[in-house]
Amino acid sequence: MTATTRPPLALLRHPAGWLATGFGGGYAPVAPGTVGSLMAIPPWLALALWHPLATWIGLALVFAIGVWAAGWVIRAIGREDPGVVVIDEWAGQWLCLSLVDLGLRWIPGLHAPSTWALVALGFVAFRACDIVKPWPASWADREVSGGVGAMLDDVLAGAWAGLAAIVVLAVAGSLTAAG
Repeated sequence: MTATTRPPLALLRHPAGWLATGFGGGYAPVAPGTVGSLMAIPPWLALALWHPLATWIGLALVFAIGVWAAGWVIRAIGREDPGVVVIDEWAGQWLCLSLVDLGLRWIPGLHAPSTWALVALGFVAFRACDIVKPWPASWADREVSGGVGAMLDDVLAGAWAGLAAIVVLAVAGSLTAAG
């Protein structure tokens, strides 16, 4: 997104603009999706430390609010899934991290060396899946429009990323146990 194509900062005059841009993170001059994903981590960690179920409730709320806020921005600027909208990265990143956390709690023998290792793995896995967009994320990216479309492809990428991160942890655990 160049300076000439960046949506006006006037979007931030509306609550939907603030939410859709991840409190302004979507206006990052380079890699707004990556910045949005990074900005999503501290609130997810706060919810996870408070109560594991809080991450899932938060995810549902972010998704619902994101559909509304992203839809508002899309209508305001007349462009589908603009880069300035990063609340979809929040939802995808939160789903990835929540799935990994769930796996660590429920899959016997699965563990992460630390919370930071879990977060780093989840971040890298989500960014990779958000960029590559494995099916059905690629389908949603092409075929579903508006606020739902902006949110859905990232949530599907987040599901893939969470599963991929769990597989990485399982393989790493079996290699560690074997060695």
